[in-house]
Amino acid sequence: MGFLLYTCGEIASRKRQSFALFGLAALFLLLLSPTRIAAQSSDTEKPIPILTGNAGAFSFVTGGHNLIDSQINPILLVPLGERWLIESRAEFEGQFQRPPGGGPYGGPVDKHVDYVQVDYIASPYVTVTAGRFLTPFGIFNERLYPLWIRALQPDPLILPINTAPSDGAMLRGGFPVDPKINMNYAVYVSATRIGIDSVDSERHVGGRMGFFFPGPRLEVGGSWQKTLQDERKNAFGFHMGWQPTRVPLNLRSEFAYSFEGRGYWIEGAFRLSQMHFWQKAMRRTELVARLQQFYTGEITPDGAAALGLPGANTREADFGVNYFFLRDGLKGIASYGRQFSGDGNFNQWSFGFAYRFAIALGRVGAP
Repeated sequence: MGFLLYTCGEIASRKRQSFALFGLAALFLLLLSPTRIAAQSSDTEKPIPILTGNAGAFSFVTGGHNLIDSQINPILLVPLGERWLIESRAEFEGQFQRPPGGGPYGGPVDKHVDYVQVDYIASPYVTVTAGRFLTPFGIFNERLYPLWIRALQPDPLILPINTAPSDGAMLRGGFPVDPKINMNYAVYVSATRIGIDSVDSERHVGGRMGFFFPGPRLEVGGSWQKTLQDERKNAFGFHMGWQPTRVPLNLRSEFAYSFEGRGYWIEGAFRLSQMHFWQKAMRRTELVARLQQFYTGEITPDGAAALGLPGANTREADFGVNYFFLRDGLKGIASYGRQFSGDGNFNQWSFGFAYRFAIALGRVGAP
């Protein structure tokens, strides 16, 4: 546990016990050898529950203020026969800072459930989902959010736009349009309650559609959401992902527009596997860069802050390096960014580790 905590900074106080608890749990998962789960055959093997997810410990230095962040994000997958699946993801996060006047680090520990849903595979082209699910608006929220998957740990500025979890029902799937084009889709309706003690809800309908071209390994698509109350406002999004065949590059981008604001980000991650020197180290090293902008919308700066959005027009550039250890099971991260806005300009640094795990909750291959 010591090396995880050392990279996040030295905390010399008794109040670091909560953070140490998170680090200890992450170390325990690290000591478990990642389970290799073979493809299940319905004729000879019985599906078993899986506990997977990621854990991380990071130090974020923003404008000279240090924040120690420790997270564990377990995902439970429980198959019921060949067509039903229950899945859920929880988040345990501790954020610790030193008070302005000095003293020991302290801060809140947050525990919540990101989603819990039931999936029914109705056909090879349609899956029916009910419960609380990740809203399919854009691609970052569903595909790139986990600590292990994301190339840079700071969130994109536009991430809070229309990506709160949805309570309702969803249809999703995909099918080939022709041999060179595959289409994927998701449509949903939701009535998400506002607050724990409130009976009011926000009702939405929306969806996302994407087209994947296997030859150039390119995906483009768009998202839409409509609020079914008050002024019945619309929101739109566009996304792109490209992995060229000849270069170890992963290029992604998103654009979002709604009454809260609008903006975009574009990010490239390049593996140094083609370098002809220090090949063992280079193939485990990844360089990342992200450019993004955000423009304020129709809400007040206080309302934007409550949603996690900037209160003024903002530009930001981030650069980072990732190094993959232990068969890609452990990742070390470091990044630097510079933000420019009407609220002031400042630097952002981040350092830490992320770890992924997969544990079979049963005997693999048992009939």
